[in-house]
Amino acid sequence: MKNSVRKVLSYVVLAVIGLAGCSGSVSGTYTDPSGAFVLNLKSGGAATFAFAGQQANCTYKSDGKTVNLTCEGQTGALTLTVQSDGSLTGPPGTFMPPLRKK
Repeated sequence: MKNSVRKVLSYVVLAVIGLAGCSGSVSGTYTDPSGAFVLNLKSGGAATFAFAGQQANCTYKSDGKTVNLTCEGQTGALTLTVQSDGSLTGPPGTFMPPLRKK
């Protein structure tokens, strides 16, 4: 009985570890095709966002489907949507092009 419980627990632990390893992280560097926009999402919630050579220090929070970016001097957060291909898109109606992970 003890061996079967241990066996089941070991399978559960392996499954949880495997699923955790498959979850995509948003951390990394994202750019638009022209390189005018550069977003660097670091682990721990720190970020930098650069546009046309001007860089701002930021923080971010992600729930897997969205990234809420708050930068110094900005009122409110900018909500980016994580697309199925992993790219980030800005709110509808903004001039920001899709940002792709390098």
